[in-house]
Amino acid sequence: MKTFELVGTPRAEFGKKANKAIRKENLVPCNIYGLGENLTFSVNVEDVRKLVYTPDTLVVELTVGKAKKLAVIKELQFHPVSGALLHMDFLEINDKKPVTVEIPVQLTGHAEGVKAGGKLSLEMKKLKVSGLYKNIPDRMVVDVTNLGLGKRLAVGDLNFEGLKLMNVKDACVAQVKATRNSAAAEAAPAE
Repeated sequence: MKTFELVGTPRAEFGKKANKAIRKENLVPCNIYGLGENLTFSVNVEDVRKLVYTPDTLVVELTVGKAKKLAVIKELQFHPVSGALLHMDFLEINDKKPVTVEIPVQLTGHAEGVKAGGKLSLEMKKLKVSGLYKNIPDRMVVDVTNLGLGKRLAVGDLNFEGLKLMNVKDACVAQVKATRNSAAAEAAPAE
């Protein structure tokens, strides 16, 4: 996993009124939970923009005052109308305790069903995985070369070394759907 450096300022005041004042200063209230002491702090909105609006899952090297911690984003809260970032929660990690995160899926290969006229469809853009953060890749690479027309690839069909998939085993990750042309070609008698 890639790393992202972030510097936060410790917070002393809590509650709605304090959070509203923090947001007016173009800051985001944050918490970090996990292994050691829980911390409350704030970060600049511009500093976290590349962390929040990326398809990748990143390990955050967080510095709050004198404390240095490794973390991943646990939860983000956005304003329902404006879409502004309201709050961030981080989960502290280490190399001994497994962490559960969602990782983007990347399909590779040219599916047999596509060669037969079908259309490849990615049904799950992210997979929830559990494992040591050092074993978690930037993307979950799934080979679809042997996927035939009308066939699907479920979570239970996938296996990644050192990682445990947390999604439902029957959930469809990718499938090759029949198109009108491929269905007509199958239905037409051979001459």
